[in-house]
Amino acid sequence: MSSHYRMFAAYNTWANRLVYDAAATLSDEEYRRDLGAFFRSVHETLNHVLFADRLWLARFAGENPAPGALDTILYDDFAGLRAAREQTDADIVAFIGGLGDAVEGTFSYKRGNPPQLYTDRYAITLSHFFNHQTHHRGQIHMMLTVLDRPSLALDLIYFLRTDEGKPFAQAAA
Repeated sequence: MSSHYRMFAAYNTWANRLVYDAAATLSDEEYRRDLGAFFRSVHETLNHVLFADRLWLARFAGENPAPGALDTILYDDFAGLRAAREQTDADIVAFIGGLGDAVEGTFSYKRGNPPQLYTDRYAITLSHFFNHQTHHRGQIHMMLTVLDRPSLALDLIYFLRTDEGKPFAQAAA
């Protein structure tokens, strides 16, 4: 099962690179424009995904991060946000790569006010983790479409047909 999540970590890195490449073509006004998505703009949605990814990585590591608003802006500038995204994607790949058989186990963390202890299964929560990213990339894809940017081929099957994805496709065969 850990190979399944290694594939998703690699796919996540690949898909984020495509989204950030497309976002880099936006003017600052377009990048920050309220387009009616849940987190309003490309800028705010990219920040949300990074915030959530870091929150879950901390929980996976056994940390109990301080509560924060889901609309927290971690980086106001695109370059800083992109660099942080690339580092976080590398952290995700490293974490998943080191998880091994522990993917079948559980982890615990505290959240809420007052803090409550939660114990979750890695496998189920990792599915949520990667699904959450895909959900918001879909929203960003919609925003890019509204802003007249070329459509992005973000489906997993397209990743599996790239040089980065072929090893995962071949392993499943």
